[in-house]
Amino acid sequence: MSGPSICVVGCGRIAAAHTKRLKGRADLWFLSRRQESAEELSRSAGGQGVFARLDDVLSSERVDAVLITTPPEVHADQVIRSLEADKAVFVEKPLCTNHEELEQIEAAAGERPVMVGENYYYKPSISMMRSWIEADEIGEIERASIRKCFKQKSDGWKATHGALFEGGIHFVALINALMGPITSVVQAEFPGHEGQEAERHSKLTLKCGTAEVELEYSWASPSLTKGTFQHSTIEGTRGRIVFESNGIYARQYGRRPRVKFPLSDIMGAGAMIDDLLSCL
Repeated sequence: MSGPSICVVGCGRIAAAHTKRLKGRADLWFLSRRQESAEELSRSAGGQGVFARLDDVLSSERVDAVLITTPPEVHADQVIRSLEADKAVFVEKPLCTNHEELEQIEAAAGERPVMVGENYYYKPSISMMRSWIEADEIGEIERASIRKCFKQKSDGWKATHGALFEGGIHFVALINALMGPITSVVQAEFPGHEGQEAERHSKLTLKCGTAEVELEYSWASPSLTKGTFQHSTIEGTRGRIVFESNGIYARQYGRRPRVKFPLSDIMGAGAMIDDLLSCL
């Protein structure tokens, strides 16, 4: 194998998806809390083998990079330890759970590469819409309304951290990719939220420079289509973009009206793994 040597840390569903795209393109090693999970994924991927402890991964000269798909509450520790061992790091979103952890990761990283697994940055629909915006097809952006509301059960760490942190974060990335950095949070509401329970429905009003963005994300809203064929809009001074919130299609009403269906690698995960390998 001429590609990099990567150890997958955490061997659940997301790890299996990434491994499928890495198979045959990298030497793969595996580590999991359950040895059986690591061994099973290694067998299915034609892996090089498994490790028993993270310390063993980080001390091994056979490993160039770690791909972390564990729950977010352990991300900061694993990322920092990997960086201190001079390993390149790919870590699933969210990178960490608070600002203190973020500052610690930034201090540990220095010039070492850290890639966060946010596939929405790679979605073809976002690249397409960004090209329309950059070509001034709809003029200066004034406002946007982003919506994804459906019913979803949550367990494990998802039940601990809530819908916005686990799923809505994708749409925060979408807003950032299309409209630039979020400069302020004007308002945040969490309908139905009680006590110490993790929220399941969020309504945010955000500012991206002078543009105002309404973001609604929910795991507690009945949807016959399970969140598919819901629409979001971006309003400009000369036109607007209406898009299916998952990125199945987008329609531009502006200087040159058009509708496109960017169906290849719709979730951007393939392009994200391609970029990871390119970086390594």
